[in-house]
Amino acid sequence: MSLDVNTLFMVTIYVEAVLGLLLLFVWVQNTAIHAVAWWGFAHLIRAASVVLFGMYGSAPDLISIDLANALLFTSFAVTWTGARVFDGRPAEPVYLVTGAVLWLLICRLPVLAEALDARFLIATGIITTYTWLTAYEFWQGRSEPLVSRWPAIFMLFAHGALFLLRTPLAASLPWAPSNRMLGSVWLTVLSFEALLFTISIAFILLAMAKERTELRHRTAAMVDPLTGIANRRSFLQDAALLAKRQAANPRPTAVLLIDLDHFKSINDRFGHALGDRALEVFADAARQSMRSSDLLGRLGGEEFAAVLSNTTRDKAMAIAERIRESFAKAAREVEGRPVCATVSIGLAHCENVALDVAEQLAQADQALYFAKERGRNRVEVASLDMVLKREEKSSAATPAAAAPVAAKSAA
Repeated sequence: MSLDVNTLFMVTIYVEAVLGLLLLFVWVQNTAIHAVAWWGFAHLIRAASVVLFGMYGSAPDLISIDLANALLFTSFAVTWTGARVFDGRPAEPVYLVTGAVLWLLICRLPVLAEALDARFLIATGIITTYTWLTAYEFWQGRSEPLVSRWPAIFMLFAHGALFLLRTPLAASLPWAPSNRMLGSVWLTVLSFEALLFTISIAFILLAMAKERTELRHRTAAMVDPLTGIANRRSFLQDAALLAKRQAANPRPTAVLLIDLDHFKSINDRFGHALGDRALEVFADAARQSMRSSDLLGRLGGEEFAAVLSNTTRDKAMAIAERIRESFAKAAREVEGRPVCATVSIGLAHCENVALDVAEQLAQADQALYFAKERGRNRVEVASLDMVLKREEKSSAATPAAAAPVAAKSAA
């Protein structure tokens, strides 16, 4: 099996250029993802290096070998820089050109002028280093739930390892081909592996960028941008899923409805910016006071809600008191201002019955009403007696409210 070098060069140049332009086109559609631009330029630089390699024999070695290799190393360095930028780390201009500068300095040394094996080993080592550094950058950001990140890490690491098989060190392997025919076949396999890697890694990087954009859109739709906790929609969806999971095997569950006391007064006295900061302080205090399995969300304005699953009434009361006390302590002074903010909490608890989120929120709202009525900065637990008292007050207030209307009608 022979290798048509000219065909391989033409295909490689075409593929690298097209992929580079494709990545840049995607970046133009969403310029917020700067890493895509880095990756696009990396492919274009690699295409330029292959063009220079193809000029071997018709152009000086300084251009067709030295400069071509310098551009090739820079393209891998640009890919590595794109990986750093993708995960929020700064670009490193010095390391971006280190490989190219190192090569241009070393290849001019008289000792290495005729040592082709040593030069090839150095060149391969530079490319492998940048490739593995790129894989390492993606590995560092593995906490972000991007499925495409893992095939990118695997392919970059594997490609770096396979690239080492092009070096003279491969001859020391027990299964290394020793005759010309098998050597040609092996070279063909490695060359086409490099081409397939170029194509596949470009689309995987595109998939990562697209996946991150979709993830951020989903997060923006489900997370309150001020406090960083679930918004109303997300909280109610999560609570409904919890209720569905517990339908077959009900667990004791508590629902908290929480409201910041005199929040309008805080905004009026200290400004809306400090009021927003007070909401952030509450979200932090509540998160630290709750278990990781509990749900917390902002329903709107200064109103929050929480679902405490698999908990007794006493434990739920203890968590609610911990939230109230920790926030009162944290909000005694906000941004150097004596805010002294507090919260009132209504608690509804259901014991071994299917969780009805809407019903529990309604009961917690009744309890929150009594917490406000009884002086604020307190926790009240919903009870049947509490509901009856609220209904009695509503009935008593109805005739008084209707009297002015009747008087106006008679007039």
